[in-house]
Amino acid sequence: MEELATQKELDVLYQDEHYVAVNKPTGLLVHRTNLASDAEEFALQIVRDQTQKHLYPIHRLDRKTSGVLLFAFSSEAAQKMQETLAFTETQKRYVAIVRGHFPEEIYVDHPLKNLKGKEQEAQTNYRCLKQSECDFPSGKFSTSRYSLIEAFPKTGRMHQIRKHCNHLRHPIIGDRPHGCNKQNKLLGERFGLEQMMLHALDFTFKHPYLKQEIIIKAPLFDEFERMLSTLQLK
Repeated sequence: MEELATQKELDVLYQDEHYVAVNKPTGLLVHRTNLASDAEEFALQIVRDQTQKHLYPIHRLDRKTSGVLLFAFSSEAAQKMQETLAFTETQKRYVAIVRGHFPEEIYVDHPLKNLKGKEQEAQTNYRCLKQSECDFPSGKFSTSRYSLIEAFPKTGRMHQIRKHCNHLRHPIIGDRPHGCNKQNKLLGERFGLEQMMLHALDFTFKHPYLKQEIIIKAPLFDEFERMLSTLQLK
């Protein structure tokens, strides 16, 4: 079971009178949900206590995904941001470590099913940043191959980046439901890996009130940096 360290405060990446963005660690839920009854802490609760203000989530990150997480301080600000995200040019950029040598660039247009079994369109752009070949065996192979990639989701389906990577047969390292159990076991036993290697690196949007472009960046956490070094992807 993935452990969740007690969080007293989260790193604030951006804040003004309307919005606040934090760097969410892996293992922390955005808010309470029936799907994870074991959780005792939530990003919304922690940031609410930090700012002493009521919060409205703008978007969500999977529990196992780290990175930029944005909240609004009012329902009006939340609605304005949702309209901005729907009708103006915005960009969410993720980085991930995946199994194998990933294509240099690829666009995935592959529908995904939601929790009710309904198919929804889903599109993601990917770009490979670096590849490596490590000197330890993986299955029937004498070496192990990995890639550091960027992902730019065009739609916002549940687990979209993770499912699309698995669809390409380049699952994200540390992803249990949509990843490679043999690879996760190998890296867990050999290097102590327990976290999923997917991070929301930055979020670019036009501010609904300031009318200017805002870029919010979230530094990588130590475990992601460690695995980049371990798998020769720095």
